Amino acid sequence: MKVVLTIGRRKAALARARVKDGKGHVFVNRCALKVYEPELARLKIFEPLTLVPELARRVDIDVNVEGGGFMGQADAVRTAIARGLIKWSGDPKVRELFKQHDWTLIKSDVRFKEPKKPGGPGARAKYQKSYR
Repeated sequence: MKVVLTIGRRKAALARARVKDGKGHVFVNRCALKVYEPELARLKIFEPLTLVPELARRVDIDVNVEGGGFMGQADAVRTAIARGLIKWSGDPKVRELFKQHDWTLIKSDVRFKEPKKPGGPGARAKYQKSYR
């Protein structure tokens, strides 16, 4: 049995995917993807599976994700799944298809929110001064 392990990251979220031969079952944190909530995150996770449906039907995918918020986790999961499908198939055409659709399917988006600094309400904004 062929098994492939991959990871995906987005902000503070880290997803670890295991892709193996199977019947098209996808689980995220032991929850079936078909009932995963919220719906927007579920649709985002489905992207790599809808791009290569014939490949998605031949594998079982189990993803464990932790850290971050629900959309960061969804981005991390979709990256891990896409990388797993590329590695499992060994077909460069699958990678090109993902790359043309959205580059973040292959490469993790490592941008973080900039930390707040003293002297203002946010990372860059400063409290205003009045000279009159």
